[in-house]
Amino acid sequence: MLMLALSPLVASAQDDLVKKLDANKSDSSKKKFTFTPVVNVECTSVKNQGSSGTCWSYSTSSFLESEMIRMGKKPVDLAEIFTARNVYLDKADTYVRLHGGLNWGDGGECHDVINMYAKYGAVPQEVYSGLNYGTSKNKFGEMQAVLKGMLDAIVKNPNGKLTPNWKKAFTAVLDTYLGEVPESFTWHGKKYTPRTFADEVVGINPRDYVELSSFTDQPYYKKTPFLVPDNWTFEKVYNVKLDDMTKIIDYALSKGYSVAWAADVSEKYFSWKNGVAYVPEKDWEDMSEEEQKDMFNGPKPERKITPQMRQNAYNSYETTDDHGMHIVGIAKDQNGREYYMVKNSWGEKNDYKGYIYVTKDYVRYKTTAFLLNKNGMPQEMRSKLHI
Repeated sequence: MLMLALSPLVASAQDDLVKKLDANKSDSSKKKFTFTPVVNVECTSVKNQGSSGTCWSYSTSSFLESEMIRMGKKPVDLAEIFTARNVYLDKADTYVRLHGGLNWGDGGECHDVINMYAKYGAVPQEVYSGLNYGTSKNKFGEMQAVLKGMLDAIVKNPNGKLTPNWKKAFTAVLDTYLGEVPESFTWHGKKYTPRTFADEVVGINPRDYVELSSFTDQPYYKKTPFLVPDNWTFEKVYNVKLDDMTKIIDYALSKGYSVAWAADVSEKYFSWKNGVAYVPEKDWEDMSEEEQKDMFNGPKPERKITPQMRQNAYNSYETTDDHGMHIVGIAKDQNGREYYMVKNSWGEKNDYKGYIYVTKDYVRYKTTAFLLNKNGMPQEMRSKLHI
């Protein structure tokens, strides 16, 4: 979903984006907003993806942890880097098959987590942290530079044909930086493999999960190509109308289902520090300096988003596939406007301890895709989509 991490998807891009968004803030924001929860879906603690573009794995793993809670299970802190590592292995195959004609980096999409779960299983964080190189948080810049250099050398094909050993060498680099994946492990006194742990402990059905977006240039209520650089599996998404997006999300939350969300967060009106995102009536360039400084100091009038506005922003690269997060509830501000309560994976160093309040118009405008359990969708919508 995205760089469900960052475009371009290299590890340093994550740091650059966070630094940029730290500048989008107002001085008295938290004092001038009053948020009252309306719907709360239970979720696990906020994590920190560190210096890595793996938000897609963190957000959708968080989503699966909430799915465990919804199903009456005790949630497990799932190993996000186990999933990411499996993506890097499979993406390398595609990169080589396409002679390097594929976006390479940390990034992925929400559906990658579901696909890797179905193919490789899952493990708890305590079994596979991915911290095998002397750091307490992810720091993937060096590793990704080595992986990219290796793959580019391979696709140049200096021997005239590929050898069968390149994948073994690639895997060895992942083992060196992230650690080897155990064939089996003991957890809470019982022995598991990644497959049996996924089936017996996590217990989700990968076929229950669907991914959606909204485009005016494709038929509605059918699967359509999802043309973003980090969709390395070329998966399609269900195409719904603009207002359907928030109607589906609202319905899911009201029924206890959370949502994995991929979006553009590079706009001036997304403030990580203040924990607020909305679509102001004026563009940043048209605001006075005073208006810019005051942008997050309490609720402001908001632009009404149309389907064509959304499509134009996507077509012009104003909307890019930046980041993945986890929608876990709805809240109202002091004026009655509704916001989605969004769990991020950049630690707790913002005004709301790692959460962001995002308006529905921001979601309509800047969503690239979202993923949820199909059973959390209105029956009428499921019938239209034939799911």
